[in-house]
Amino acid sequence: MSDLSVQYSIVQASDRLPELVDQAEQGTPIELTRHGKRVAVILSAEEYDRMFSQKGDFGRSLAAFRHRLEVENIDIDPDEVFKDVRDKFPGREVNL
Repeated sequence: MSDLSVQYSIVQASDRLPELVDQAEQGTPIELTRHGKRVAVILSAEEYDRMFSQKGDFGRSLAAFRHRLEVENIDIDPDEVFKDVRDKFPGREVNL
């Protein structure tokens, strides 16, 4: 996850759950492992809410991206940029 997270096996975590929850509340993600494989993460409620409050649809995300970069002020001709992107070949003949 990150360099700031801490890993515990599920067995270790079950014995220390209150302590691990306190660590998560303080901002340290706790990774839980089973047989050495990461299977779950304990996060603070604040971090969980932050992650899911940023979720949006593609249109809003694109609009925010364009606003941040001020795309309108960039001197680029979209027709020139995308002229070679799509093949102009009409495709195969279709018999219906």
